[in-house]
Amino acid sequence: MLASTCSMKSVPFQELALKTCQWNVHSLASTEISGKKKSKGIKSNFSGIEVMEHLEWLNWELGVESTKHLILKNVQFKTQKLKYRPPSTKFFTTLFPQPLVLSAGISYSLPITFCALEKKDYEDEIVFETKTGSFSIRLRAALPFHDVQIPDLVSMPACAVFESSETTLYLHNNSQLPTVFRLQVQSPFFLLPSSGTLPSLGEAKIRIVFQPQVPKVFDVIATCQFGDNECEKYMKLAAIAKLPHLLVCSADEPYPTSGQSIMHFGHVAVGSTAEKYMEIYNHSACLGIFYVHLREQTGPRFNVSSEKRHLRMCGAPSALECPPRFFFVHVPGVGLEPQPSASEVNSSFRIEHYHHPAPLQSEFACGVREGTALASSRFQIPIRFTPQTVGAQSVDYFHVTRPGNSSKSVLKVIGSCKGPVVSLAHLKLNFGCVFLGETTTYTTEICNTSDVPTFYQFEIDCTQSVFVIDRPCGLLGAESTEILKVMFRPSHPISYYRRVACLIHYQGCLKAPVLCPVIPSIIEYFDDGVRSDVTMFPLHVSVSERELGFGQCLELGHVAPLPLSMINHTKGKVSVLWVTQPGSLFTVTPQTIDIPPLKSTAFRVHFAPDKSNTLYAAELECFAYYKVMRDHRLVDDNMVCPPWCLTLSVQAHTFRPGHEHFVPKFILDSPEVLLPAVNEKGTTCRTLLLKNTGDMLITFSLDSQSESAIRIKPSVGFVLPQAHQILCLKATPQNESLTKDTLLLRLNASAKFNQEMRFYSSVEKPLISLDENGYLHFKPTCVGTLTERPYLIKNISRMALYFQWKISATDSSVLSVEPTFGVIQANESLAQTWSFYPKEQQKYFLKPHIGVWGVKGPHCTEQGKKIRLTLRVIGEGSKGKITTEKEQIHVGDVLIGNTASGDLALLNNEPCALNFVLSVKQDITGPCDPDEVVNDPMAFELDYHHGTIPARSRIIFRFTVRPVRRLRYTWTISSNISPAKVLEPNASEENEPLCRVTVDGVYPVIFISDARCLGSISGISKQQLWRLFSLDTLNEYLQRDPTDGELLYRVPTRHSISRCPSVSTPVMVDFNFGAAPICSDPSIVLLMMENKEMMPVDWAFLFPVDQQLDLEYWAETGEFNPTELHEMRIADNQLFTVKPKSGCLLPGQRETIQLTYRHEFIGTDRIPILLKLSHGREILLNFIGITVPRDRCYIHFLVTQHRFAPVCISTLNPPKQIYELYNGGSVRVIYEIQLDSLKTIQEQNYNHPIFQCLNPRGEIQSGMTAYIEWIFSPLEARSYSVNIPIHIVDGDSALVTFTGIGYDQRILGSSASFNEPSSYFGAPAVQKAPVLGQLMFMSEERISFGNVPVFTKCSRIIFLYNVSETEIITYSWHSTSTHVSEVLSVAPASGMLQPGDSTHCIATLRSHKNPCFYDLDLICEVYSKRQVTQYQKELQDWEEEKERQQVEFTITEWSLLHNQHPARQKQCCRDTQATCSRVTCKDTGAKIMKYKTLPPIKEPTDTWEGQHVEKPPPGMWQRPRPAKPFLLHLGVTARSHSMEEYHKNFPSDVPKHYIMRNLISEPLSVISQPGSSGRVWGKWENIHVDSLRSASKEDMRLVTDILTTVLRCLQEDVHFQRVLVAGMAEPIPYYTQFWSEEGEELAVKKQKIEEPEALSTDAGQRQEVDNVQLTIDKSEGSSTVSESTDLHQDFDAAAAEMDEEWLAEKRQDSLSAIRVEEQLARRQRLKMHPEFCDLLEWILENTLQNIVIEASRGEVVLTARPRIIALPPMLSRTTIDSMSIEDFSVSKRELDLDIPDISDSSIQRPASVAVMNLLPITHDRFPGTSLLFPSELSKSRISVTASGTTNRTI
Repeated sequence: MLASTCSMKSVPFQELALKTCQWNVHSLASTEISGKKKSKGIKSNFSGIEVMEHLEWLNWELGVESTKHLILKNVQFKTQKLKYRPPSTKFFTTLFPQPLVLSAGISYSLPITFCALEKKDYEDEIVFETKTGSFSIRLRAALPFHDVQIPDLVSMPACAVFESSETTLYLHNNSQLPTVFRLQVQSPFFLLPSSGTLPSLGEAKIRIVFQPQVPKVFDVIATCQFGDNECEKYMKLAAIAKLPHLLVCSADEPYPTSGQSIMHFGHVAVGSTAEKYMEIYNHSACLGIFYVHLREQTGPRFNVSSEKRHLRMCGAPSALECPPRFFFVHVPGVGLEPQPSASEVNSSFRIEHYHHPAPLQSEFACGVREGTALASSRFQIPIRFTPQTVGAQSVDYFHVTRPGNSSKSVLKVIGSCKGPVVSLAHLKLNFGCVFLGETTTYTTEICNTSDVPTFYQFEIDCTQSVFVIDRPCGLLGAESTEILKVMFRPSHPISYYRRVACLIHYQGCLKAPVLCPVIPSIIEYFDDGVRSDVTMFPLHVSVSERELGFGQCLELGHVAPLPLSMINHTKGKVSVLWVTQPGSLFTVTPQTIDIPPLKSTAFRVHFAPDKSNTLYAAELECFAYYKVMRDHRLVDDNMVCPPWCLTLSVQAHTFRPGHEHFVPKFILDSPEVLLPAVNEKGTTCRTLLLKNTGDMLITFSLDSQSESAIRIKPSVGFVLPQAHQILCLKATPQNESLTKDTLLLRLNASAKFNQEMRFYSSVEKPLISLDENGYLHFKPTCVGTLTERPYLIKNISRMALYFQWKISATDSSVLSVEPTFGVIQANESLAQTWSFYPKEQQKYFLKPHIGVWGVKGPHCTEQGKKIRLTLRVIGEGSKGKITTEKEQIHVGDVLIGNTASGDLALLNNEPCALNFVLSVKQDITGPCDPDEVVNDPMAFELDYHHGTIPARSRIIFRFTVRPVRRLRYTWTISSNISPAKVLEPNASEENEPLCRVTVDGVYPVIFISDARCLGSISGISKQQLWRLFSLDTLNEYLQRDPTDGELLYRVPTRHSISRCPSVSTPVMVDFNFGAAPICSDPSIVLLMMENKEMMPVDWAFLFPVDQQLDLEYWAETGEFNPTELHEMRIADNQLFTVKPKSGCLLPGQRETIQLTYRHEFIGTDRIPILLKLSHGREILLNFIGITVPRDRCYIHFLVTQHRFAPVCISTLNPPKQIYELYNGGSVRVIYEIQLDSLKTIQEQNYNHPIFQCLNPRGEIQSGMTAYIEWIFSPLEARSYSVNIPIHIVDGDSALVTFTGIGYDQRILGSSASFNEPSSYFGAPAVQKAPVLGQLMFMSEERISFGNVPVFTKCSRIIFLYNVSETEIITYSWHSTSTHVSEVLSVAPASGMLQPGDSTHCIATLRSHKNPCFYDLDLICEVYSKRQVTQYQKELQDWEEEKERQQVEFTITEWSLLHNQHPARQKQCCRDTQATCSRVTCKDTGAKIMKYKTLPPIKEPTDTWEGQHVEKPPPGMWQRPRPAKPFLLHLGVTARSHSMEEYHKNFPSDVPKHYIMRNLISEPLSVISQPGSSGRVWGKWENIHVDSLRSASKEDMRLVTDILTTVLRCLQEDVHFQRVLVAGMAEPIPYYTQFWSEEGEELAVKKQKIEEPEALSTDAGQRQEVDNVQLTIDKSEGSSTVSESTDLHQDFDAAAAEMDEEWLAEKRQDSLSAIRVEEQLARRQRLKMHPEFCDLLEWILENTLQNIVIEASRGEVVLTARPRIIALPPMLSRTTIDSMSIEDFSVSKRELDLDIPDISDSSIQRPASVAVMNLLPITHDRFPGTSLLFPSELSKSRISVTASGTTNRTI
């Protein structure tokens, strides 16, 4: 690759981003981009030649040649030959070109020399050519330039926010120049170093640091500027910053929580350490590395090696669905190096734990303070619990936080301390009477039922006592029992009794043989009345000192005795005996003495040491008893009082001055003791263990404890070697602050070995902390509902407290708390649940209070004082209501069995949060049984049925619907505001409907909306095609629900191993392609499939092979039955094809399917094809096609069982009904219907003709349809059936069953209604399926006139559209039979349409006089004018050539030589017939044999393709074939009724029809009666043939002369001219919007001026009233105008003349009145004439047609808002202008002669309702409007001449 230059500055980064990334930076913390250079060249393979892509010269000098070698290697296995062209420039030279031959694997070195003449860049190429192509090698020599290579893309390791990740890359200097670089990048990326200098061909290591602060995807462009010209290159830095979520839980919990987790240590032995693990979960997508940092601590040293064992890293649990991973732990100083993972995302954390000042340190410890968590994993951190106080419960908290406090989790740790539970088997030992000098031994057991080991000690010196315990001290293991032997050795004959304290470490002491059942023994142990003023029992005998120390005794034989006094506190004489064992160094004198009552006596304690430099210690024992009881035999047993035992501890040592005392070897378990906090005046106790680990006796003594709150017993004593001493401690603190008490423990009577013991104690007051400064705020709460809120109280004291909440009686009805009473441990935060349920809409201010006091326990004997704190609660009650955004949610159509989801948005516009419960009610509607669907399971699922909506907010619930029926589902969702505590029985609201969710369960459904036929069956109508393919039945089946068997395979699946797969559908439909001759055009049917539903539909037509599994060759049996062979032949020859075979219909989409049947083999072809709708129906389509021989007569019977329409038995004129016969052959067919069966059934029914056939014989042309007319006339209300044989001449006969049903209307009543004729047929009226090449479309293809009476004329307008933009088309209408042409006509019959133009045609139906069912078909042939013109031109050329060849010939020598080959002569004029005519018909009567799957061997012309592909013989010019028309069918349906039936059944529709009365007397056509001669069916006739086209020249000349004469007469007629002038001067209608005051004034003036002129005109008319003429002379008109002008000039003369004229008018009044009456009578007779009614009907019909046509062209807008028109003043009906006699004299004679006398009975109603409504309006409101025109009057044979005034109504 060539090095980049400074031109890189102009290259946009978008182009760089498209390059392939050559450096892949892995997202690992330790990943570095490799610093290795790229290879010098890249080899490529060109046509098997391996060679370098380019050669480059660097470091060249001017004028110095430099040669490099280009190595070419043949890597193919064959020898290759190459040619090359040398470089085009003179700077690159090589060897002279010559062919190179390289064998397989051979290389060739081609030297190329470069020599430069100036310093610039040089480029050239050398081209190599091989047999397979050519390739070129680029040659380049460049000057040195700065070039730094950097990667295009660097992907940084994913990183958590507030963390950092790093990676490294290398900058390479590809040039030989030292290059200075500078790096620039935006935050949060940092490049270190950001600048520097790269040596020649050197590199620099760059560290990329990514420190995000927000979680998002970063895509930053880094810029590298280098070189002297500041060249730039760009590098994309991509990284992802995530926000890890840390969750904390105990290792015992199954799932982590984001809030507070609790870790229970349980009961832990005192002094021991328990360890549990806190698990931290990092929910992130990648892996990372975990680091553990150790903190310095003053306690026990943190052992690194053990810490490594305890920090256990684990994989993610299965609940998180994360695979387990391997992790590495790095502890600084241990030597483990961090190991990189696949993709690092580190999430650091910090563990926060509140540290109390010493010595108030927590008993919980965690050695880990911070670390880095692994992504998608967990790890465990140990937490230790070391309790020190037995019976106390400890609580503490650990907070795990991330940098920036992005997440925080709390772990609450709880643990309690347990101690030993030691008991003695015998609390009292009775040795009985023992003789002096004898010993008695008892055994007892000391048992520890706890799992905590402990030390025990009996406080007795067995060497000086009469009672000896074999093991007075020792270690008592967990759950163990020790057997002790107690020996009694009396020294004097007295009673002995002693209570020995058994001290238990961490438990206290036990008294033997008696224990107080109420007060703890440790209290009794201290309150002995000697060292305290308080005693449990009154003292009977006491001594002055319990502890005596002789100190240092230097002289062994002269130790001064110490005094001791004893007091008798009883009222009896007491004898005292000091027990001294033989050889004892400590003695008391006197040894025995009596002490009077309430007296005291003195004793001396003597010490006689025997060794120097020795420690001495002992406990002396003394028994005091009533003297009267010195002999037990003298005392009654009930009066026996045991003696009192007194002890005296003595110590002494004989160390000389200067001699060092024995060094004590001991262990004191707690030199610093933190005592539990107590209430005021409370005490606490504890034990300490002093263990002698040496071989010498250790003596100890404590300083005076009088001023200290700490008391320790025993304060003086000794510890035997390898023994221990349990010290009992009792504290009575006085200060509220933490008080430190220091006691000095003197060991071995030497100050050198003094041990200082520190004790911390304090008096604690009950004190808790209320959260939020003692305020509790509740959000507004709905009245009647409950709001709960947690509230924290924290015990900030060091002792457990009781708490109790007090709420006033009035406030307790709206406020409560749980728990109301309990214990809160020290340092514990306890969550209280407060409930607020307002009753009214108001604000509440409540003040509950809490009382706290201490808990009385083993360490706190007093409860202390109670304190009271007040909590201020603020709340508000408000009304609440839940609404939804949409009251109606329509999910749409959902496939049955599938699910659909939607969102339900609940709104809360109130200021309070609402708790709600949703309920759903299901309603199923549609065509179903309500009792069946009522038990259906709920098909509606909500994610949550209850919840809480915050105030003024909305929440969205996801719901899922799953319909199981093809019905409409409606779910009414209601809400209920649910209180947790119902205040009153009716306090909660009833369920309130929120919204309704509707869904329609649907199956995939398609609909056949249209069908078209082409090819051989193009001659049949759409209705016939609809019946042939049973499309009504198919649509009905498609609308039904699929069965369970059809849903077995929801999608098209190959599931069968048979060639005839079985089907699971119970329905089948025949697709009958009809019949056609062999080798004819294929029968093509186009079906328009439409998806009217709202979901896509996948459909497929599955042939049998499409359902068959693909089997291996060995699995094929090779044996096939005839059905399989037949289907194989159809499949191999593709007789039936479907295109496309599958597809998907989107909602509202349509698609045309082409079904084709090829007529290749004679016979009937059938194949089952499965129409499969995915997840829907399966319908078996039976494709049927028939191919007949060309010379065979064949009738294709559509049905062999025909059912007539039901007919009422009381019908006088039963309607004619039609049965169709279709000629599917190529020759005409003559049919004959045998009527013998009709005679038989007629004889059976009283000689009444039940069935009548009107045309039993006829002829049907090829491809045409015959209409057989039948009359079904039932005699009874029952079903009639007859079998009619139909014989085909020279063809096959068929037996057709005709069935009819007669009914009685009197029984059926209103249910016997007449349906619309169009309802019997399902073919659509509008074409939807487009056809390729169709140029013209009709607005309607089927017209339904409905139910009409006989003798009616009905018209409909259809429009024809030329959709082509370039083609001119011509069209012509033809009827298929005389049956159609008799009643149906179309005008115009033919025409031409320009491109994009449209026109209209009017179809008119004239019903017969007999009732009939009409199902008529008209054919419109459409031709392209271009094709017709081309055909005519080609035909003319062909005919000219034919005529020329007939009269012209040429003789040449060449022709003579080749006259033996007549086939080569040019035959231009041979008429060729159809190819199939040359095919001889095979013997159809031959025996049918089994055939193989291979098609029969046929000539190419035996197939339809062969005929169309066959080329004419050489030299033949075939006759041009005429252009084939495109056929359009127009179907017309109607049913005619007799007048009587129509008036009876359709009384409201009678005025809608016009009865043509002129047809009543004269029939429309000669209708065939039974037995009449047959007709020729199928001859296309034009019923509107222009007579002028067939007229002769003489006739044309005659018509021209007549019309010329008529027109000349009209031009010379003065009256006609006047009428034209008056028509032009007709006044304009008056419009209100044109009115103005000025115009009104001008109109008044004009009227005044015209009045005299009008008077003069009337006078002139009265003078000429007897003159009977049809015209008025122009001169008279002129004189009238001049006279009017003179009258204006002389008003007086005009007035006189008016008087004279008025007198003349009066004389003619009588004559005028008579003539007016005659005129009115003539008008009435004229209106009653049938021809006049026909004329009016024709005028109105044409008017409406013109309006519709103009609206279709856009000339009239029928929906426009009408304008307001002011009509002229209405004239009275009696106000009739006088008319001249000559206006009616001639008309009267003509009317008298022409108008017949029509009685009133013949004109009972007008011609039509339209004419009836218009006639009165014409007389009353439009007197000046003429409805008749002269041209129309001539047609109606009424000769009426208009008068001079044209505004008269005739």
